[in-house]
Amino acid sequence: MGIRIWLLVILWAAMAGALPLAAQQKGQYVPGQFGLNAGILPSPGFTYQNMEINYDTSTLNDTKGNALPAKPNLNLWVVENWLIYVTNAKFLGGKLAFVIIVPTIANGSLTLEQVNFSGTTWGLADTWVQPFTVSWQLKRANIFVGDAIVTPTGRYSPGALNNIGSGYFGNHVIMGTTVYLTKNKGTSANIFTDWEVHGQKQGTNGTYKTPGQAFTDEWGVGQILPLSKNLSKLLQIGAIGYDQWQITENGGTFALTGPLGNTIILPANTLPYYSVHAVGGQVNFIMPAKNLALFFKYEHEYSSYSHTLGNTIVFGGSWTLRIPKPAATGN
Repeated sequence: MGIRIWLLVILWAAMAGALPLAAQQKGQYVPGQFGLNAGILPSPGFTYQNMEINYDTSTLNDTKGNALPAKPNLNLWVVENWLIYVTNAKFLGGKLAFVIIVPTIANGSLTLEQVNFSGTTWGLADTWVQPFTVSWQLKRANIFVGDAIVTPTGRYSPGALNNIGSGYFGNHVIMGTTVYLTKNKGTSANIFTDWEVHGQKQGTNGTYKTPGQAFTDEWGVGQILPLSKNLSKLLQIGAIGYDQWQITENGGTFALTGPLGNTIILPANTLPYYSVHAVGGQVNFIMPAKNLALFFKYEHEYSSYSHTLGNTIVFGGSWTLRIPKPAATGN
């Protein structure tokens, strides 16, 4: 039944000269934000991080991973401003931290409900609020766990082609781990995971859909290379990648408009699950004494199912105001 419904969606949309916009093509979390140092939070104090995310695609794959004839036109830009406060307070042996990503601006919907748009209209996107995070610094590993809420502050109107937000709340249970493979901590293996549960969103024609839960992992293996003898300047390079899967069915219904303007209402649980997989590289420039880090990442999506297939570029930097300020050391 599900396959027949999906074929009906494709046929109906092809006759109308459009892509099947009724199905969510991506999770609420945008992959590519972690990679190397995935389990490391900043030192205690206030940290500001700017992150620029570009996702570019002209391919939409079907349930078997084959490209559909119709080509999407998507060049998504997201600008995130992270505010991170790491405390010295202890909880379960770890340090408490709080994170909010605001403002986030973008030129399209983070969930990619529409995959054809001009990309010239910028606006405020959804807000990531992470009120609970605990991090542990072990002898050969750094670990953190947290819970975050995505609030639908971005512009959203059912069926609009200029949406910026997702149109629904999301709860994200996250975890990051960095394991040091060498005694000097120069070589590391990293993993970040996000399990997201979604609220209900309004569709066209009086329909409401609850997007299926999604799971994302981001991994990385990196090596630090000193650029100065006193280790004041470091270069970190490594291989990274991500995977994202829909893990539960959609709930509710969605509306599909045909070539003659007639509309049918279909159960959302007949839509296929999506997944996407990517691999790439990351370069970091780190100045530990100045609490400054710059990063650049490129990841190529090599496989996807019921999902777009494209490339992700992420770059930016972070700076920490340490509290308390570290004591000066003599030369």
